[in-house]
Amino acid sequence: IGATILQRGGTAADAMIAVQAVLGLVEPQSSGMGGGGFLVWYDAKSGQLVTLDGRETAPIEANERLFQNDKKAPMKFSDAIIGGRSVGVPGMPALMAAAHAKWGKFPWKDLFERATFLAERGFVVSHRLSNLLANERKRMSTSINTISYFFPKGKPLSQGVVLINRKYADLMRQLADKGSDIFYSGPIAGAIVDTVRDHNGNPGLLTFDDLANYAIKERPAICTKFRIYDVCGMGPPSSGAIGVGQILGMINAYPAGKMRDPQTLRLIGDATRLAFADRARYVADTDFVDVPSTELVDEQYLQSRASLLNRRDAITHVAAGEPIAFLSQRWADDISIEQKSTTHVSIIDTYGNVLSLTSSIENAFGSRLMTSGFLLNNQLTDFSFKSFTNGLPIANRVEGGKRPRSSMAPTIVLRDGKPILVIGSPGGSRIIPYVANTIVAILDWGLDVQKAVSLPHAVNRFGIYEIEKGTSLIELTKSLQKLGYDVRVRSLNSGLNAIMVKDGTLFGGSDPRREGIAIGG
Repeated sequence: IGATILQRGGTAADAMIAVQAVLGLVEPQSSGMGGGGFLVWYDAKSGQLVTLDGRETAPIEANERLFQNDKKAPMKFSDAIIGGRSVGVPGMPALMAAAHAKWGKFPWKDLFERATFLAERGFVVSHRLSNLLANERKRMSTSINTISYFFPKGKPLSQGVVLINRKYADLMRQLADKGSDIFYSGPIAGAIVDTVRDHNGNPGLLTFDDLANYAIKERPAICTKFRIYDVCGMGPPSSGAIGVGQILGMINAYPAGKMRDPQTLRLIGDATRLAFADRARYVADTDFVDVPSTELVDEQYLQSRASLLNRRDAITHVAAGEPIAFLSQRWADDISIEQKSTTHVSIIDTYGNVLSLTSSIENAFGSRLMTSGFLLNNQLTDFSFKSFTNGLPIANRVEGGKRPRSSMAPTIVLRDGKPILVIGSPGGSRIIPYVANTIVAILDWGLDVQKAVSLPHAVNRFGIYEIEKGTSLIELTKSLQKLGYDVRVRSLNSGLNAIMVKDGTLFGGSDPRREGIAIGG
């Protein structure tokens, strides 16, 4: 659908809108109109990078006690996600509208034709959607709309079934005719508020004013030098560009390692751990917290952090650095749970514009609340459930009107100011190492883009080295253990989608672990 829009003269922004409208229908567990996202844009005409923040926002009535019980102890994650408490103001409709206003050429109303058609005539339920529903009955049972849609006749949707969503078709018609404002005022906004506030057992705080006051924010891009390239992406409230940039900036101090070499994994893995320590201490919504964004990716600071990697075994103790003197003493560390149900789209159009969009409703199926044919997010659970540690505030604590920290990392890599790679992935907080590791595979190891996104994963965020189940990397388990790592073999379900530009030709790669395709016109 996106490729067709491009072939008909549409821009990358036009294609993204048509793609996102359909993904919200056929991949409802991952993203949609009830969620949000981050968009990175390279403008071919001006040569400028623009990043748009379409992250969900906490209700004004919310405070640091949102996810705490009567004793001020953090709630269980499973108790927080189901129902209205976890729902933030959706940003995706406004993000689509903002992108079209800036860069669209195609008539807005025509971008929703396929989504409307598929919703009304039906689409085939995929293997992935069917599988994910297998254990969802209990979690969805508190919403009549949700359970009746995904569990007709009391059973989960089966792969191959043709599913019709007439409410979504009607929503697409209204969106096409009236624009994204229908989500922020009027009957659809009213239905969102009622669904959130009227949930039996776990109501939320969302109001009409919260919806009416939502705005897309243009943020400065965060760029980091890696070899001869500039790696650029989304800054706070996303930790994506800072995290990816720090990992690459630290290993930049060392020669390119060899694939499947335990020492290469040690270097990248411990760089990732150091980046995550800084992320936990400093990164949050910059409208509420003074995040040292540029200092965290400063070349001298990253060289000082890289010096910690100059060894042959695992770092025994990882802590946040100090990009600004004494700043580290202001904040306490936070390790927020961040779920992995997200999606990513990379697009280059015939005009040379480049778009990288990562979007999400957070946990699979979000809050499990459905209205007007779409699911509502549970993104507020990306905030820290704790507010303070030993008297120090946590930067990513809940505050009214604040946007929760994210790990989404839509990325564009440039050489001499021109894009040579666009990439991103779903995967919760593992997004950051998924993207960084794949960039290394392409730029340091010379892999073509499809081979790079298909590589087995090895990820180390917090000290445990996670090795992808069923892959050849399992053979390195003993070597990593000798270096001092606790190694766990797990399913690591990325969803990398990337395009590389080489000698004027585009090469696409789509992660075989999820549904997706690389397609050109």
